[in-house]
Amino acid sequence: MDLHAPPRPPRDPLRRIRDARDEVRRRVLRRRRLVAALLLGGAAAVGVRALAPPPPITASVLVAARDLPAGRMLERGDLATVRMPPDAVPHRVADEPLGRRLAAPVAAGEPVTDVRLVGDALATAQPPGTVAVPVRLSDAGQVALLTPGDRISLLSTDTQARATRLLAREATVLAVPDAAAAADGALPGRLVVLALDSNALYHVTEAAAAEYVTYTWSRS
Repeated sequence: MDLHAPPRPPRDPLRRIRDARDEVRRRVLRRRRLVAALLLGGAAAVGVRALAPPPPITASVLVAARDLPAGRMLERGDLATVRMPPDAVPHRVADEPLGRRLAAPVAAGEPVTDVRLVGDALATAQPPGTVAVPVRLSDAGQVALLTPGDRISLLSTDTQARATRLLAREATVLAVPDAAAAADGALPGRLVVLALDSNALYHVTEAAAAEYVTYTWSRS
């Protein structure tokens, strides 16, 4: 190193800025294809996102996790939650079916509605002028033949007078509780829940307490 060499003049700051700018430009030019590809990819992603339709609106609905029989008390494992479009949700779908008893069978995947459950909704789903009432039919074996939705005519037989009379026509079977749930150990026969014409209510309940009550029916 020459100690007697004259000192170098300080570098122009503007020159340093220009050199740095030129270096950045050279680097960008060397990678222009990569930069262009990244910009195009980003633009395409934004475009796809902008053009994609919004996610569909859905509602949570409780459905049967498997085929469930009439009379079953619903437990958590009996139900599953699915999502479906709001316009596909059945009318009167049950909000809190757990712990309630089924009035009718429910197929796997079928939403649980309040008219499938033992309760007030069984009657409100029937035509005006009808009432829901439990009726004890005299022959438990005959009750086992019934299915919710059956339409039956009730008959009463006075065994002492040996006479049979018609009590009610076209009563709808709303529920057939299982034998264990409906048994009280004291009375014969078995309970069913029927939708009756309100005008026949008195005659049916009177006969069920004192006479032999049976039915004729046709599948609806």
